[in-house]
Amino acid sequence: MRFATAIYDNEEFVGLVSEDGKEILNLSKASNANQFPLPATLAECIAEGDSFLDKVKILRDLPQEGKRDFYLSIDQVKLLAPIPKPQKNIFCVGKNYADHAIEMGSADDIPEEIMVFTKAPTTVIGDKETVLNHNEITSELDYEGELAVIIGRTGRAIPTEKALEYVFGYTIINDITARDLQAKHKQFFIGKSLDTTCPMGPWIVHHSLVQNPSSLNIQTYVNGELRQDSNTKHFIFPIDKIISELSKGMTLESGDIIATGTPAGVGKGFKPPRFLRAGDEIEISISGIGTLKNKIEE
Repeated sequence: MRFATAIYDNEEFVGLVSEDGKEILNLSKASNANQFPLPATLAECIAEGDSFLDKVKILRDLPQEGKRDFYLSIDQVKLLAPIPKPQKNIFCVGKNYADHAIEMGSADDIPEEIMVFTKAPTTVIGDKETVLNHNEITSELDYEGELAVIIGRTGRAIPTEKALEYVFGYTIINDITARDLQAKHKQFFIGKSLDTTCPMGPWIVHHSLVQNPSSLNIQTYVNGELRQDSNTKHFIFPIDKIISELSKGMTLESGDIIATGTPAGVGKGFKPPRFLRAGDEIEISISGIGTLKNKIEE
């Protein structure tokens, strides 16, 4: 199942995207019509756990005449980020691919322990939305294609062997970064948290459709040119380890978002660097998840 947040006729709704990605079932309207209304947001739906999924399965399996009125072409709607307003900062793992750690420094920069920073919730935008160029404060905007994990239930001190049981699903994030601000402030938060610098989507793929999240191809294109080409099998720290480490003494909650790191091929890794410019189009594809497209403000 693929879940999205979308707008149609000026109304925001929770949707179920068809397998071919061409249609979306308006779960909000369909559930109201069938006398078991869902929460207003996808984050709240995720928090309901199995009861949410049970309702979705009922709606999905209704006879055609019972649900046809609630289907829309994906081209008729505006897709927002699946979770447009996260309840807290997005967790981000730094240098989780050895080749990226090396391109940003040297082999000495490959971490022995998980590096974690965060992005502010106000960074989040959806598929095909415009990324502000922020040219008044930065000239070094950079892209980072990443697989993101959506936590499905609350937990603390989660054992590694049980960590994937806490995952609701997966999406794509572009961890856009102002490299000059990152260097200026000697930390990641400001350079990672400019408004609109966390494109996310186009939807969340339920974990049941992702057989092995540590074996997914990931590619990033800028203006049609392949820049990043890797696979999540190259993670230094796999997803179960990341979840377990984050939850040591800190509660993870349903709807929390974890970006798992980016492979080599970012703009700063080129000599000379190839930072994003006005009008550039970034396209990130992850096998089994989808494609996230965004454009830099002109």
